[in-house]
Amino acid sequence: MNTIPETPHTIASALNSPAVARRRQWRMFKDKVVRHAMTVGGISVIIAILLIFFYLLYVVFPLLSPAKIEASHGFATPALEAGRTLYLATEEKSELAIRVTDSGRVLFFALKDGNILENITLPIPQGVTISTLGVAEPTTGVLALGLNNGQALVIKHEYTVSYPDGGQRREITPKLVYPLGEQPIVIDQQAQPLTAIDVQATDEGGTLTAITTDHRVVMVSVQKQESLVDDSVTLEQKQVVLPLQNGELDFILLSKDQRTLYVANKSGDVISFNIIDKSAPGLSSRVRVIPPEQKITALDFLTGDISLLIADSSGRVSQWFPVRNAEGAEVLTKIREFQQGTNPVTMLVPEERRKGFATTNDAGQLTLFHSTAHRTILTQSIGKVSSLVLSPRADLLVAESTDGKMQTWHIHNEHPEVSWTALWDKVWYESYEKPQYIWQSSSASSDFEPKFSLIPLIFGTFKAAFYAMLVSIPIAILGAIYTAYFMAGSIRGWIKPTIEIMQALPTVVLGFIAGLWLAPVIEMNLPGVFALIFIAPFAVILTAYLWQFVPKAIKYLVPEGLEAILLIPTILIISWGCFALSPILEDWLFQGDMRLWLNDIGLPFDQRNSLVVGIAMGIAVIPSIFSITEDAIFSVPKHLTSGSLALGATPWQTMTRVVILTASPGIFSAIMIGLGRAVGETMIVLMATGNTAVMDLSIFQGLRTLSANIAVEMPESEVASTHYRILFLSALVLFMLTFFFNTVAEIVRHRLRRKYSSL
Repeated sequence: MNTIPETPHTIASALNSPAVARRRQWRMFKDKVVRHAMTVGGISVIIAILLIFFYLLYVVFPLLSPAKIEASHGFATPALEAGRTLYLATEEKSELAIRVTDSGRVLFFALKDGNILENITLPIPQGVTISTLGVAEPTTGVLALGLNNGQALVIKHEYTVSYPDGGQRREITPKLVYPLGEQPIVIDQQAQPLTAIDVQATDEGGTLTAITTDHRVVMVSVQKQESLVDDSVTLEQKQVVLPLQNGELDFILLSKDQRTLYVANKSGDVISFNIIDKSAPGLSSRVRVIPPEQKITALDFLTGDISLLIADSSGRVSQWFPVRNAEGAEVLTKIREFQQGTNPVTMLVPEERRKGFATTNDAGQLTLFHSTAHRTILTQSIGKVSSLVLSPRADLLVAESTDGKMQTWHIHNEHPEVSWTALWDKVWYESYEKPQYIWQSSSASSDFEPKFSLIPLIFGTFKAAFYAMLVSIPIAILGAIYTAYFMAGSIRGWIKPTIEIMQALPTVVLGFIAGLWLAPVIEMNLPGVFALIFIAPFAVILTAYLWQFVPKAIKYLVPEGLEAILLIPTILIISWGCFALSPILEDWLFQGDMRLWLNDIGLPFDQRNSLVVGIAMGIAVIPSIFSITEDAIFSVPKHLTSGSLALGATPWQTMTRVVILTASPGIFSAIMIGLGRAVGETMIVLMATGNTAVMDLSIFQGLRTLSANIAVEMPESEVASTHYRILFLSALVLFMLTFFFNTVAEIVRHRLRRKYSSL
């Protein structure tokens, strides 16, 4: 057969043929399409990440917005001729207000224009005047009017909301009731005028406490007795004079649980009584709360009636609450203080539902504070006022000026609980013995003090990642080294895909297994688990060492690269032995119960703990680290390993001094990718831990991570609330942490690549 010899001319003609040119053009077109697609895809990913970042910022930004106060409208004080205002309050919707005067008149009026809706004269005996007024827990609407004959009248204002005209209009109807009867209650048998009074009332009765002009502290407990025959109600009264030496007294406060009573004088002495037993109250403590040269100008409870707010003549407001000392006794302790200015504080008005409060001074300056956040919210000049009230929602301020006019102010203060201290520093919360980092976002009680510290969540995130990486890194990297460099190719073809398939296992399944099966198994076999952790590595090393002394005839029966399979029976036997010996070890070393022994030495044991998380999440992370590490090691050029072996290096020396160094960028990337997955893992830590936001390095304690916290609390949070936005802030923190570590990892990887690329 004749063949045409290939010459440079014929080859050039073939390369320049139309068919080849079309194929070349088509290939170039596909290259351009793929190149542009990759560019668009990369830019799209960057844009998506930036959009996520800016959306998180958009949701979080209102937390940083300052509060604002805006003057709304003013009107003349309703029925100014009725006397001086003793009490001023608004109802829930901030549409109506109540004004109680020193002449015994109760006025309900509209806040939009001051029109009087109800004008009630209280049933005060003829010739008797009101000498003082006390306010119960604000949500109850109960007041006590102390009289100059040693008696007191208890009243309560209520509001009924209805929707007449088919629901097109809302109508609020005020009502005044007498929870302890319309007849004044005798407080002081000596009929001395009352100079200060406080009250707490329930459906079953109540407690009234008062200071008389001769500085005695009198307490009257009232119990309602309902007749079985008719609907009549009788009141059973018990009077007690508290054991207190005579001295000037100016303030009295009764906690809403009717367990603690505080009395104080302007000189700065605060005395507390334990009145759980109403028939035998006991003196708890006496504390000096201000320097001798200053005077107390206002005293009130912070909402919840745990903390005392004490304002003085220097313009400071300090917060105090009982703290248990080393002897177990509760001592009134100063927690923090707030500075309004240098002018004396004249009024102190706590918020009804949050841990905030407002103050005014004699210069006409209004200041809003938040106690837990320890921050000054805003300062505004409103002129000199004689009465001041915050609405129940703290979004409206009503002030009565000294010239007989009322002014309303709208307050925009949505997120006062947020501050740098509240989020990132230790905070001394009410009823705690010392400042702590705490996350506790909700409670069944409206008196709850929000605890929004992100430190426990960040701590839990790193703790979970640390234990997961502690489990996964040695297993994944050592396994990848053996698989890529020492294992026979036929077995590697099975092992690597099998481990990579493990990545498809849903983490919710791993979390479910870890929480319901693994955690109880570890709890019941704790000594065996720790024995396995320490014995298994030595057993593997010992087995590998003894393999050297096996006769060659037997060694030759095992193909090269398959020796590791012989370790499987060793590991299974060691595991079975450790778990079988676990009860014996527990009886011998830990008096029969290792959990109880751990508690005795100060290491409380929680069934769903960091050990369970480390094992479960380590298993989830192993496939990612293994796959990337194995690819990096297997991709090391063969001429490097061949050259090393040819120069006399052993396979192990070649691995440690050539292969590992060359593959180090890939190995480092594998570790960082595994760390990123561990940091962002949600379902495993959610189901395999107690999900408690505690800061404890112990492997036997649970944790709560940022991602798990978001998953648990986001469905329950109110949209646009402080809690909702702080959850987005925690997502932003997680985003930035991940971005930071990935950036550092990429920088290190590039440096390693440049350093070892010449090998």
